[in-house]
Amino acid sequence: MSRRHVCREWAGWIMSLGRMRCEADLAGLGDSQKEWWPRHLKAFAEASHQRPAVELAIAEDSVVTFLRSRRDAGHPAWQRLEIVRAIQFYQQRVLRTSEPCLDRIRMKLQELADRERLSDPDRSAANDVTDDAMLIGRINPNEPALLQDVRKLMRVRHYAVRTERAYVGWILRFAARVNGWSNGFATVGENEVKEFLSDLAVKGRVAASTQNQAFNALLFLFRDVLKRELSFLDAERAKRPDRIPVVLTRDEVTAVLGGLKGRDQLFGRLLYGGGLRHYEGLRLRVKDVDIGAKQIIVRDGKGAKDRVTLLPHSVIGALQKHLAEVRHLHDRDLASGQGVVWLPFAMAKKAPNAARLWEWQFVFPASKLSTDPHDATVHRHHMHESVFQNALARAAAAAGISKRVTPHTFRHSFATHLLESGSDIRTVQELLGHADVSTTMIYTHVLQQGPMGVKSPLDRL
Repeated sequence: MSRRHVCREWAGWIMSLGRMRCEADLAGLGDSQKEWWPRHLKAFAEASHQRPAVELAIAEDSVVTFLRSRRDAGHPAWQRLEIVRAIQFYQQRVLRTSEPCLDRIRMKLQELADRERLSDPDRSAANDVTDDAMLIGRINPNEPALLQDVRKLMRVRHYAVRTERAYVGWILRFAARVNGWSNGFATVGENEVKEFLSDLAVKGRVAASTQNQAFNALLFLFRDVLKRELSFLDAERAKRPDRIPVVLTRDEVTAVLGGLKGRDQLFGRLLYGGGLRHYEGLRLRVKDVDIGAKQIIVRDGKGAKDRVTLLPHSVIGALQKHLAEVRHLHDRDLASGQGVVWLPFAMAKKAPNAARLWEWQFVFPASKLSTDPHDATVHRHHMHESVFQNALARAAAAAGISKRVTPHTFRHSFATHLLESGSDIRTVQELLGHADVSTTMIYTHVLQQGPMGVKSPLDRL
């Protein structure tokens, strides 16, 4: 081989891997992935007898052959999983395509990797270091090892990102108070937990829900990570106040909705017209909006329950127009090699190709593509929660409403207005998805103070 030819091939590798490393930096991958993913690609190219070039050719059979050779050489499933993730990342960020689809291979290796992990819980410290690559998500290696274990277990169990963030925050606060990182909480027990929770209520004056969240975080740390049981704690508990929900009048709802425009107005009308929670509206998929039956199926709502609620007839025209625009956006994503949406874990295992189907797309997608913080997959998520919150705040201010108006205010108003119109409280309970009718009864207190409630004796003079 001539020197010029060798130089040309070497330059090709520099360009190809250089683009890979650049995209890895933009995606915010961890240091381990930045180092090893380009190496995996180079090894794959050499094994598939490809000459180094600006762009590598990815074929499913060559990927399978390479993975089998790694398996036969004794590489565990988590390492082979990282190879597939590296190739998929290269497909999406460098080649700008998702073909061939390797999701089925990735999910199978994920399952095998989970089995390996569960079958060998007492693995060596060396395996603990490399095991980070197996897990979904980027874990900061500079964090205390125990905190990394907390994150790993939460992600293996598919806890919500918000839950992980909250639990880690409380564990950090508790560890700072008791100096827990120095000895792995070996000398920390129930008394320290009790004092911490009591101080939150007495000195910190936190809400009951905040204290309960802190307790659940510490319970997870001790019971699930440290494998130490905590008995019942008689800590001073914060009292949960009886709050009357903020409810808008019908005229106020009309004024606020009138101040919203386009997509934001449609979103607000769905929240009010169907009694949806804010996150339930954000997570709506195309398949869950049944225009023919005029109903919305809420999947995995509060308490991991499904329910059916109303799809107002008055929004159907605007909704159909909106869905046509979303379909056009999805078609453009598919044409550019994207079009992947996040799937619930069970569905991702059962039918990974569903991530590109129209019916699984979000009704209210984000305006830009984003990188999944767990597995670095590039997809179009639903719009951020702050988008509607900000639009609603502006609309409420423009309407001159002095009440504190949040997306959840529409849900309160939905329930109250239904009861005012004579709807049965059990029906309202089902539409809201309340497990206990006593939760729905709070809206009867609102009615007692409204136009249909008890009249003041002053008005009878």
